[in-house]
Amino acid sequence: MDPRVLNELRTLPEGLAEVVAKYLVAADNALEAEDIEGAREFVKAAKSRAGRVAAVREAVGITAYLAGDYAEAAAELRAVRRMSGSNEYLAMLADCERGLGRPQKALELAKEGLATEKDPAARVELLLVAAGARVDLGQVDAAVVVLQVPELTKLPKGTPRARLQYAYADFLEQAGRSHEAQEWLIRAAESDIEGATDAAELLADDDEIEFLADESQSEAEA
Repeated sequence: MDPRVLNELRTLPEGLAEVVAKYLVAADNALEAEDIEGAREFVKAAKSRAGRVAAVREAVGITAYLAGDYAEAAAELRAVRRMSGSNEYLAMLADCERGLGRPQKALELAKEGLATEKDPAARVELLLVAAGARVDLGQVDAAVVVLQVPELTKLPKGTPRARLQYAYADFLEQAGRSHEAQEWLIRAAESDIEGATDAAELLADDDEIEFLADESQSEAEA
């Protein structure tokens, strides 16, 4: 278990701390097995016993988010923010606002986070939410502009850069800029050394479609 979580659980009576820790571990194991509803039951049991521990509320918020229950996730993540003073889950909270049909609120939270966030990976998540909120508002061209940031090319290869380039390609495609979108999808595949996106698969599918089209044309000409 994360040392930070263990440290928070030490504020509980010894026996209770052990019980809550077991629920959190069980929830983590359930998530690894892709049993999100099972994980939710475990974290709710933990919350019923230790609702004033930020790490417990964090677990409830994350599992609710994974389950698509954005109302509960937003409530829990706001509570974590109040309790801990941390903006660690600000991007997730902003994405909850998108899920609840409040893209303007999502933009406000993303802007707030980007004003102070220094961690590259966290900045990427905030940028992705901000761009997605622009699309929700019907502002696809604005979404493209949101992602025209130094991180798009200056981050090292890996998941944050790949996710940013992949999203940029997607929004370019939505904006009707297909040729540029294809170029950035290629860049995303090259950046994605950890397999976080399906950029390589999409490119492979495009190549197969193009090959079949060429083959069909050759047969027709023959």
